[in-house]
Amino acid sequence: MTDTAEKKLLRLSPRGKGMICIILSAFCFAWMSTFVRLAGDLPAGEKAFFRNLVALFFALAALKKQKIPFRPHDKKNLPALFIRASIGAFGILCNFYAVDHLVLSDASMLNKMSPFFVVLFSFLFLRERLTVFQGMMVLTAFIGSLFVIKPSFSGMSSFPAFAGLIGGMAAGAAYTAVRYCGNHGEKGAFIVAFFSGFSTLFFLPFLIFDFHPMSIGQVMTLLGAGLAAAGGQFTITAAYTYAPAKEISVYDYTQLIFTTAIGFILFGDKPDIFSVIGYIIIVSTAVMSFEYNKKHSPAK
Repeated sequence: MTDTAEKKLLRLSPRGKGMICIILSAFCFAWMSTFVRLAGDLPAGEKAFFRNLVALFFALAALKKQKIPFRPHDKKNLPALFIRASIGAFGILCNFYAVDHLVLSDASMLNKMSPFFVVLFSFLFLRERLTVFQGMMVLTAFIGSLFVIKPSFSGMSSFPAFAGLIGGMAAGAAYTAVRYCGNHGEKGAFIVAFFSGFSTLFFLPFLIFDFHPMSIGQVMTLLGAGLAAAGGQFTITAAYTYAPAKEISVYDYTQLIFTTAIGFILFGDKPDIFSVIGYIIIVSTAVMSFEYNKKHSPAK
């Protein structure tokens, strides 16, 4: 990176940094989902354990490099940290279960409801102001995602579909807690480390009591899922500590675009006209949302 590029990056507003971070997280999580599917027929709890174990090592390394102690900045933040960790771990389990038992498009759609819940929970619990325009932008982006994933609701009454919906809601609640912790002095690396350590212990009983032997290929794909998850976790934690959910959560829908691109490159999947329409809606909504927030938010 040139000196000019570095200076431009440093001059970015918190909103701009949050936007870049959440797009990077979407890219990482797209690869995580790809690796999870490539791991094959393994229990969701076993996949989740390795996903979080790898993330834990990266989080601890980041703490050591940044010389951040493994303790909260303020003990008053512990309830929010436990909410983030417990609900986030439960959300991962629900999401992986849905991916393994539903049509992938159904599971993806249900999980992609998380940005909506982030905005809703931030409005309800963090008292962050939400304008009609911003709410409409999130809704429009969600409609665009429907064109991309073309969900079938034939199994909506089944338990896996319900689990996927709860997973999306849990992710939204967890990311709202991330923003609260970031606003109250907690470092992003510590938030990730706390979550990774908690969730690794949370999924350990699943590994012990429902262990399935794995091939070398499955081990490698799960390590890849963990590496991608670590990248996604760090960047999304940074995103929600930089900016309010209402300003950046819409960019999380870019994960649908990344997933489609990866699917085309690896598996030869070709998007149809409905997917192209979805891309246009999502990108247009992201641009309009960014321009609106840039004009109406106070300069910092």
